[in-house]
Amino acid sequence: MAVSTPRTPNTESPSLTPVSGGKQGVAPKPRVVVVVGIIAVVLIGLNLRAGITSAAALFHDLQQNLGYGALVASILPSIPLLCFAVAGMGTAWLTRRVGVEKAIFIALVLLAGGLLVRGVPATGALLGGTVLGMSGLAVCNVAMPSFIREHYAERTSMMTGLYTFAMSGGATFAAAVSVPLAQQLGTPSLGLAAWGVLGVAALLGFFPVVLHSHRHASKADAARVSMWPLLRTRLGLLITAIFTLQAFLAYAVMSWFAYILTSEGLSASDSGLQFGIMQLVSVAAGMILLALGSRRGMLRPTLYLASSATLVAIGATIWLPTSLAVIPAVLFGFGLGIFPLVLVIISRSGRSTAETTALSTVAQSVGYLIAAIGPFGMGLLHSATGSWVLPLALLSIVAVALMITGHLLTSKRTATKTGPRTA
Repeated sequence: MAVSTPRTPNTESPSLTPVSGGKQGVAPKPRVVVVVGIIAVVLIGLNLRAGITSAAALFHDLQQNLGYGALVASILPSIPLLCFAVAGMGTAWLTRRVGVEKAIFIALVLLAGGLLVRGVPATGALLGGTVLGMSGLAVCNVAMPSFIREHYAERTSMMTGLYTFAMSGGATFAAAVSVPLAQQLGTPSLGLAAWGVLGVAALLGFFPVVLHSHRHASKADAARVSMWPLLRTRLGLLITAIFTLQAFLAYAVMSWFAYILTSEGLSASDSGLQFGIMQLVSVAAGMILLALGSRRGMLRPTLYLASSATLVAIGATIWLPTSLAVIPAVLFGFGLGIFPLVLVIISRSGRSTAETTALSTVAQSVGYLIAAIGPFGMGLLHSATGSWVLPLALLSIVAVALMITGHLLTSKRTATKTGPRTA
């Protein structure tokens, strides 16, 4: 296996300028393969948040139905992030062993299986199925930017936008229908298991992509790029930081927003509706922010805009009555739109698929590990204080830190310190 020394991500990342990539010297894929690949990307995107938001909308009902205590209630929202951190670290190794496409296929098997296991009405099955499914999500999270870079190098922004659009759309749909679906099926556990069908659909949809990649696999040894030295570069550190902070905010909000509204007197159905509105707004916001941030000189103000929306949303959640819950829901949704921007920055940050995978791995593994403190800490602080004011106030500090990190990431110093881009 050829071994290359780690190289710093290219300087083009902060401005989202076009990159070249993909497999060199490989004949263009047939149109049907390209189309099937796009459909597969959409199906995967639909799954990558639905398994999380469907559970978030049912946390209150699950606790009432299964009878677990405050500790499990605090741990449960943090499991996805811990899995993203731990399982995500092995993604670079897995992709080197079997390739990006087969790694994603294996991940989808884990995802579908884990979602189906959660249908067993027991706390152990809920926790075990969540770990299994979220481990599959972890591999997809890390590998998808590399998959897009390798197969759609000239359309990175478009494919990332489509991928995140599907991701937000799946999250929105799951958040909106999880409660009524669970009511129709009789238990919240079955309501969770129903999303395994979507996982199976993604698995079947991605199979032709894996088959084509296997038949046309390159015999060249995969390059190996160590991820940890990237943290010693300014750009690598800042990309990891911005991913960490946005993930911290996103999962703290997605895990507890509906629960906060319910605990403040709103019905479970209405809380789920507001949660769905938040996710729906994030779909449009992601497209808007991605379009704005892709313009020359607009990435910094776009990052300011997204982080400011989250900061205002936190204040609105604290001070406004639940009858006006739509206001923080819309603002939080707009702030969540920062995610596509961060993914595009990662996708454009390497000079090769291996380098992009390494940067994606370190950013997401470190980011999700630290971000797990968010939902877990908010749950414990609420249990200790009996109020959501302190947890939300501390969350506002993270929003300010996100704004500062975006400023540093888009500074000229970040670009010059990384050195010139080489072939």
